[in-house]
Amino acid sequence: MNAIVTKESLPEPRPASERELLLRVDNVSLSFGGVKAITDISFDIRKGEVRAIIGPNGAGKTSMLNVINGFYHPQEGTITWRGEVRRKMRPYEAASQGIARTFQNVALFKGMTTLDNIMSGRSLKMSRNFFWQLLWRGPAEREEIEHRRKVEEIIDFLEIQAIRKTPVGRLPYGLQKRVELGRALAMEPELLLLDEPMAGMNLEEKEDMSRFILDVNSEFGTTIALIEHDMGVVMDLSDRVVVLDYGKKIADGTPEEVQANQAVIDAYLGVSH
Repeated sequence: MNAIVTKESLPEPRPASERELLLRVDNVSLSFGGVKAITDISFDIRKGEVRAIIGPNGAGKTSMLNVINGFYHPQEGTITWRGEVRRKMRPYEAASQGIARTFQNVALFKGMTTLDNIMSGRSLKMSRNFFWQLLWRGPAEREEIEHRRKVEEIIDFLEIQAIRKTPVGRLPYGLQKRVELGRALAMEPELLLLDEPMAGMNLEEKEDMSRFILDVNSEFGTTIALIEHDMGVVMDLSDRVVVLDYGKKIADGTPEEVQANQAVIDAYLGVSH
């Protein structure tokens, strides 16, 4: 690829304001002891959009994702997922209800192959009990064959056929991030949370990952919320952007609106509070 794929190269989508509400964050606050990680934050995510969460280091971005997928439970506020208020939701409940995520630091089984790592993302989709899986006959065999077919489709989609049997610990960082994306996609999520999906990548790897993110959004219809520090990528990929600084929301709007917001400019320039 010679240039990062952008929203402008795809068919014109419906404005975010006209899309169905998928998730809403209402007045969420999170503290660790006396340290406030998030203070009274509210925003929403609409079905089918790419929603960016940005801000300087320490702004509370990853804490916000951890609240959404149930890893942290806020002291105040609520998360409403598909119309149902969730005060406390465990990560496995979030996963089973259609929320998947990747992590800031790659979290893969380094001794397992690419195929097996992505296959692990299908575990919640498997309905046969341990007895049938142990025998690997009849229904369990047919189920695993169907799940493997789905995993092979993801491998083809991400263009990683050549490394399907390679232990991921041997792969370069950029490919490990792609495998982690594949494992999340194997869960067939309705909402995909990406925590710095391009951290540590070179330009070519960022171009590839940008293309895959847009393809996941446009071809699969997956709603995406991402944290990313590369502002060029954020502005090219996102429908809407929410900006955090010192755990507080300072802006929310289209990429163009956020880019012109003086509070955002001050936060990134390090203007004193």
